[in-house]
Amino acid sequence: MLYFLISFVSFVILSKSFTRKPHCRGDSSGGESKLVSTWFLGNLPSVLISRVKKGSIIGLSFLQFSLGMPLKKKSLVSNKLNNNGEKEKNMVSLLDLPDLPLEIVLEHLSPAELCRVGAVCKSLMDRSRSDYLWQKQMERKWGKVIGDVAYRQWQCHVASRTKEKMFNQSNQRGIFASLRSFSPFLWFKPRAGKGDNKLRNSLPEDSTMALYLSLESGMFWFPAQVYNRENGHAGFMLSCYDALLCYDSRTDTFQARYSPNGRWTTEENIQWDRLRVPPIDNSPHVLHISDCLDDLRPGDHIEIQWRRNKEFPYGWWYGVIGHLESCQGYANQCLCHKNDMVILEFNQYTPGSRWRQTMINRKHHREEGNEIDGFYGGIRKLHSNEEITTWKSLWPTKTVE
Repeated sequence: MLYFLISFVSFVILSKSFTRKPHCRGDSSGGESKLVSTWFLGNLPSVLISRVKKGSIIGLSFLQFSLGMPLKKKSLVSNKLNNNGEKEKNMVSLLDLPDLPLEIVLEHLSPAELCRVGAVCKSLMDRSRSDYLWQKQMERKWGKVIGDVAYRQWQCHVASRTKEKMFNQSNQRGIFASLRSFSPFLWFKPRAGKGDNKLRNSLPEDSTMALYLSLESGMFWFPAQVYNRENGHAGFMLSCYDALLCYDSRTDTFQARYSPNGRWTTEENIQWDRLRVPPIDNSPHVLHISDCLDDLRPGDHIEIQWRRNKEFPYGWWYGVIGHLESCQGYANQCLCHKNDMVILEFNQYTPGSRWRQTMINRKHHREEGNEIDGFYGGIRKLHSNEEITTWKSLWPTKTVE
């Protein structure tokens, strides 16, 4: 049975070249060896990635092929079992690869594949669990919803668990003892062995891999913000509120918990495109100090904090800067940007609605409002086209009363 592609001959040639005497200038085989070695450096990582993804390497502890092939031969390399079931000697380990090609291979694997590679041996387990590799996995899948606030929450979570274990080692199983019921052990089933439990329980709780698996399993509730909360209820249209979120890998959706006034409300089946990292690193109960008021002009896109009363947390609401009544709206004649008063428009509401428009003073704005119309807080001017496009994509299909 053949285990390897013909491309692996190049590695054999390169390995043998280190122990052979230099070729004479007139020896054409030397040129061939150099060409093959160059091909090897450029193509080995992609070949290995393909083999790993197909599972042909995962079941072996070592990547094996014969070193006994002469340089001039270019036939397929085969690794056969002898009559006694023993493998041929003089095999080369996958770990004999230079660090860079091996690292490139691991970088291109999925989380499930990294976990399977880690089950091969202790050395590959250490490599496949590195924070460098798993940080790349975090950025690929979670980069748009996990921010600094979530990372700090995770650190507090780990510190709390560590403290509990210190006080009661015998009763506390540890935060990742339950990983047996989900990733990575749900993704694959390695052969049972005496070292299985040791490998499963040896994952450091403060590692990036541990964070990734806790997110995937739904064990870690992380802070983020949700657009159009409560499934786009009219009372929250074009708003974004802070919440604690839990991922459901079965449906690829999220569950959210909101705390409006000491009472938790929940929402399920939230899609990825309704989540974002909080743009301001503040508690939702803290007023944002605006730094853009002097720059606001008609047509600018903004987000403004709003809350129903002073016991509720703020949400961020999308709006635009409008023209004053005294201005006719002509761009070349508009002087609204020189006036202290600024018109905020929320065009998702019908004309005449009390929510359609409000006015603030750019020189003295802090928090303004009352118990009937709510309280308007800090303002963010939107400079990113991506943010503006996201808000517009959430525009209601019909005008809100």
